[in-house]
Amino acid sequence: MTQAAHDQIPEAALAWHRQGKGAALATVVETWGSAPRQAGSQLAVSGAGEMVGSVSGGCVEGAVVTEALEALEDRKPRLLTFGVSDETAFAAGLACGGTIRVLVEPVGEGAEALPESLLADLVAARAASRPVALVTRPEGWSRALVAPGQDAAVDARLKSDRSGMEEDGRFIAVHNPPLRLIVVGAVHIAQPLLSIARACGYVPTLIDPRAAFGSQTRFPGETILDDWPDEALARLAPDGRTAIVTLTHDPKLDDPAIRFALRSPAFYLGCLGSRKTHAKRLDRLAAAGFSPDEIARIHAPVGLDIGARTPAEIAVSIMAQITQTLRT
Repeated sequence: MTQAAHDQIPEAALAWHRQGKGAALATVVETWGSAPRQAGSQLAVSGAGEMVGSVSGGCVEGAVVTEALEALEDRKPRLLTFGVSDETAFAAGLACGGTIRVLVEPVGEGAEALPESLLADLVAARAASRPVALVTRPEGWSRALVAPGQDAAVDARLKSDRSGMEEDGRFIAVHNPPLRLIVVGAVHIAQPLLSIARACGYVPTLIDPRAAFGSQTRFPGETILDDWPDEALARLAPDGRTAIVTLTHDPKLDDPAIRFALRSPAFYLGCLGSRKTHAKRLDRLAAAGFSPDEIARIHAPVGLDIGARTPAEIAVSIMAQITQTLRT
């Protein structure tokens, strides 16, 4: 199963239901201790036993699949709890210990089932990259799709990108648009960086106006823009779920991208280059009118200091720093 397929869990459930196979969605709603998957993680199960996604990294999937198939028979959702102490965790199924609660919902018919129309609306919002939350109240099994600006609790969870239970008993499942990584410079480091970013759930785009560098031969299957970097960034419209990395350390290419990125909502900007190269970069930005606070947004030299040497190791350090910035 590809990473892309694992990200298409509601889509898989809707497709199986419409194909007549039957489908159920399992969603982690709460975790305690060292549970392996966070709230909001999902597993889709077809009536034929097909699976996409995960609710526990494999620890309790078998039990969840059994409950999902039973839910398809009785058309009733259920809240399941799996939990053991760390000492007995492996034997009982949760190899990491901890406790998780999992909501299992059949799709389609049934007064308490997840309506096909609601799931279809969710899939449509995801396809259009619109942030939305599916809010479920297990007491009574009411459900609603809530867009930004309609509910303060939903807004807070969309902003933090964290699904979870509220004190009032509602479960808010966050469905934000995919994270994006925009890389300027089709250099060797970009090759492993794009692959690692995709594995981490990002949609990567490569920018390089130099045809010999940004070619499909060197980057097969990647989205490559050959516009000048600032023009390409203007087309891509970076938002608060976008990371930008410049890798050419050529001022003619990097500087236009950096100037655009510094005044965008992008949550991360990292720039390749030595400390001497970066010092000259800072002087140019200051001369161009950028404030110290704006300039301080730049992570340079790019990446966490892990002693990386090879292009792949440098890519790992960059992705680690992007993750650190996103999650802290």
